[in-house]
Amino acid sequence: MTSVSEGLDLAQVERVVYTALAEDLGDPPRDVTSEATIAAAQVDTAELVARAAGVVAGLPVAAQVFAVTSGGVATFDQRVEEGARVSRGDVLAVISGPTRSLLTAERTALNLLCRMSGVATHTRKWADELSGTKATVLDTRKTTPGLRALEKYAVRVGGGTNKRMGLYDVAMIKDNHKLAAGSITAAYRLVREAFPDIAVQVEVTTLAEAEEAVAAGADFLLCDNMTPELLREVVVAVGDRAELEATGNLTLETVSAYAATGVDYLSVGGLTHSSPILDIAMDLRVV
Repeated sequence: MTSVSEGLDLAQVERVVYTALAEDLGDPPRDVTSEATIAAAQVDTAELVARAAGVVAGLPVAAQVFAVTSGGVATFDQRVEEGARVSRGDVLAVISGPTRSLLTAERTALNLLCRMSGVATHTRKWADELSGTKATVLDTRKTTPGLRALEKYAVRVGGGTNKRMGLYDVAMIKDNHKLAAGSITAAYRLVREAFPDIAVQVEVTTLAEAEEAVAAGADFLLCDNMTPELLREVVVAVGDRAELEATGNLTLETVSAYAATGVDYLSVGGLTHSSPILDIAMDLRVV
């Protein structure tokens, strides 16, 4: 397979592409309609065209789908950059190769491209709202199973920032961990003893919890479901002792009020779990 865009993990892309194609092609793999209606030697060109305005992400992933179905024969001429704002009717890429392979790849390529572009488009709206403020928009682990690496890449393309990738790279002490351990202080101590080198984040819901977490040693706090007024108090009390993230029920209508508190980050699960797709189609140009 050819190289993919910077920031995409080749192994993850390969796994997703082969899994997605297997859903469509079955075992043994075949596209019965294309095999029946198109001569094996026929070669044509197709265009990926935006059917709506938005931000593009995932063209290198789509290219891998066409590469796999054509056995590396198809050419993929990318016409816009990742992260570009496009309008309805813009041509995003031109693909040439065996017609059967183009049509076999079509739905899988579009499923991934439309999904990733939808995430990037949604993220860009948040990034635009935060432009000129201190705050940055973060994603969460509320991703489509199997597509986390691609969706988090799309968040970056849209101007957002990734939080942790999973349960393995950052320790996040949430309410249930606090309850199980007995307190924030106890939970933080236990994590530090077990994993002294891993980053630790603590979820807090009150000013008292924020002060306890910082006193315990936490340098990153998740301020969950706080009002802008309470969050502003936490920002003042914590100062520069910890980075602060607002999370819970944030909307584009309230983002300015939260950013104005001086918080460092706003995390938005909806970037990945609720983004509508960006409508993109493939138009075949028969030679």
